[in-house]
Amino acid sequence: MDDEVSYIPANEHAVAPYLCVRGAAEAIDFYVEVFGAVEDGERFVDPDGKVGHAELRLGDSRIYLADEYPGYGMSPVDLPDSTFALYVYVPDVDAVVTRAEAKGATILEPTQETFYGARRATLRDPFGHRWMVNTQVREVSPEEYKQAIEGFAEHGVE
Repeated sequence: MDDEVSYIPANEHAVAPYLCVRGAAEAIDFYVEVFGAVEDGERFVDPDGKVGHAELRLGDSRIYLADEYPGYGMSPVDLPDSTFALYVYVPDVDAVVTRAEAKGATILEPTQETFYGARRATLRDPFGHRWMVNTQVREVSPEEYKQAIEGFAEHGVE
């Protein structure tokens, strides 16, 4: 097996929508019942019961979603012009962020390492759309992912 990590995780597409939803648990139920979506993996649920992250499969595509979190860039209050993001994998997140900023994008979250094995940044393009730009840099074990879910359930967004 090749030890090199692709910039796109296995079984993923290069782009997926990330929805900010008021009432994410109800939205998940709606998407499952109406569209036949399948919840993929465990939800991140904070101590107040809010969904911090969930993943659905709809056919061969993935949809990410979370409850709104005012003050963290996940709320219509913070994002009056865009309550969703495009979640995109690119070969070099740092180069993309540099190019985006040079072309007028606003960096909402600087590039950082994530627990799920990606380098990620969040930016708003000059047209008001939010992009969560990622490069997968390492594989994450199921145990690491489970610890992240448990930490979120205990502490929520910090």
